[in-house]
Amino acid sequence: MLKPEHLILFSFTAPKNFVKHGKTKSTSQKIHIDRCHKMSKQTTQRKITLEDIKNHQKDDEPLVCLTSYTAPMTRILDPHCDMLLVGDSLGMVVYGMKNTLCVTLDMMVNHGKAVMRAASHAFVVVDMSYGTYENDPAIALESAKRLMGETGCNALKLEVTKALAPTIELLAANDIPVQAHIGLCPQSIEKEGGYKIKGKTNHEISNLIDDALACEKAGAFSVLIEGTKEAASREIATSVNVPTIGIGASPACDGQILVVDDMLGMITGHTPKFVKKYAQLSDVISETVSKYATDVRARKFPDENYVY
Repeated sequence: MLKPEHLILFSFTAPKNFVKHGKTKSTSQKIHIDRCHKMSKQTTQRKITLEDIKNHQKDDEPLVCLTSYTAPMTRILDPHCDMLLVGDSLGMVVYGMKNTLCVTLDMMVNHGKAVMRAASHAFVVVDMSYGTYENDPAIALESAKRLMGETGCNALKLEVTKALAPTIELLAANDIPVQAHIGLCPQSIEKEGGYKIKGKTNHEISNLIDDALACEKAGAFSVLIEGTKEAASREIATSVNVPTIGIGASPACDGQILVVDDMLGMITGHTPKFVKKYAQLSDVISETVSKYATDVRARKFPDENYVY
């Protein structure tokens, strides 16, 4: 994980005639100065920048990435993550849609704003929604300018192949940082007839490497690899110079990302193989709500401690 900036502590004993704001100081003075010149007694984390991500080296600690869709969750995740993705997966996770194809640009703008209000440390990437970029570079630029301008996010993610390299190049030329998403692309589910793992054949691997290299050449600052065989993902990761982020890919990637609700055990039903559940919060929430319901029905809540 990228290292936070720390406070630098200077200590000195002031001379008897030391004057500050018109008052004589004769006791020991301690001045706390952080690298952002903000006065604080606590360790602070500086904002991770595009240059930080670009300069990430292959032998550095892997980048810690998660999705986030709301301000409350972002406040919890932000200190621990290098990168947060406002993914169009919010259509399924938040809105209960069957896939991501009905997610709108307005939805991405609203959730992007929410996350940006709460993120002070992590680098924030927002997905471009289906139908807003893939058919026309000019439309892509218009959509991207709106998404960047209204959310203030740090970068955008596009699901691409090498055919969309000109679109990446156009966005990059307009100072819009692009993360290229290759491999299993959820926005292509209807065209491909489902969620299909990539990189199973030499031909597929060759095409994926070509996609990654074309995106890098076009100006993508990072490549996200999803749902791709480990050996293929490893080969992609070693073929490009930009950082790679894996989800169902390879530990050789420069970072890893999961859908936060999957990782926390909030989603019921099918769990993809690549998801490791670090908690089972759906059970915790259910048990907690059950206790609340029992108290309400028994008129135990609210008692005198919770009324005015």
